[in-house]
Amino acid sequence: MGQLKSLFTILFLIAMLPAVTFAGKIPAIIVFGDSTVDAGNNNYIPTVARSNFEPYGRDFVGGKPTGRFCNGKIATDFMSEALGLKPIIPAYLDPSYNISDFATGVTFASAATGYDNATSDVLSVLPLWKQLEYYKEYQTKLKAYQGKERATETIDNSLYLISIGTNDFLENYFAFPGRSSQYSVSLYQDFLAGIAKDFVKKLHGLGARKISLGGLPPMGCMPLERATNIGTGGECVGRYNDIAVQFNSKLEKMVEKLSKELPGSNLVFSNPYEPFMRIIKNPSSFGFEVVGAACCATGMFEMGYGCQRNNPFTCTNADKYVFWDSFHPTQKTNHIMANALMNSTFPHFL
Repeated sequence: MGQLKSLFTILFLIAMLPAVTFAGKIPAIIVFGDSTVDAGNNNYIPTVARSNFEPYGRDFVGGKPTGRFCNGKIATDFMSEALGLKPIIPAYLDPSYNISDFATGVTFASAATGYDNATSDVLSVLPLWKQLEYYKEYQTKLKAYQGKERATETIDNSLYLISIGTNDFLENYFAFPGRSSQYSVSLYQDFLAGIAKDFVKKLHGLGARKISLGGLPPMGCMPLERATNIGTGGECVGRYNDIAVQFNSKLEKMVEKLSKELPGSNLVFSNPYEPFMRIIKNPSSFGFEVVGAACCATGMFEMGYGCQRNNPFTCTNADKYVFWDSFHPTQKTNHIMANALMNSTFPHFL
């Protein structure tokens, strides 16, 4: 037992280690995806998938809600800071920022979106193709701001992060009859992997070279899924976790093959499943007290507008919780995950 505890302590210390220093080697971080990496783009489109109100952002700089689905920073903010860039990555649609801010990092991500256009249609958010259109617009602005030669260098050397896919399963495939009547789970995974492949190829065609394609976390362990897993005492939904593992395996194989086909590319698969599962299985080793419920409201079902400022059930110290709302991690979890993924993935981009 003592040896096991020592192992968990070592794993915790490794996860908390600051990421390898890359300062000056990567000029910018360009982000695509869903709520895991949306810094507030949904504030500026007509959708209910928003979090620009309290108590979201209560632990952010200035204690203000930004549109991040978190009590504070999201993982990409910590990554930017570790790279010696700015302490946060701003949302492209936020009018309080301009190209001078975006030159060192920008996110085009939109909460509630997915690879599948049908997923983005559910809550009228930005589909992945639209995010790519905004990126093209960004390139034009960057060339006007930095000059063509320097902007081309920035585009070539920037780090491109993609974090998306959970909503395709939990908010689309298993929520509505459309896709599930068309595809088996395995065929739907193949369908999504095909979209991911096409997206990476288009991104590469626009000049991206250092690309990290993220996989799925143990989505069956989100508080919302635990709460609806009736009869198990709130255990993780094993089927959803199995699907995440299977999909991650398909993405990883696709990335391995595609990296050999795209000239000059440095394409890496970044897998959040295992580091996140270590937190879930051994929360106390990472300083957490609660893993099965979230900090916000009852911690079981609420996210977005369900997390109202005056809810008496909302916790006072989010650092004790793995999850902030029923779907999204706390700032502390995001920090741990950012360090774990940077240490496992970023060395490939040196």
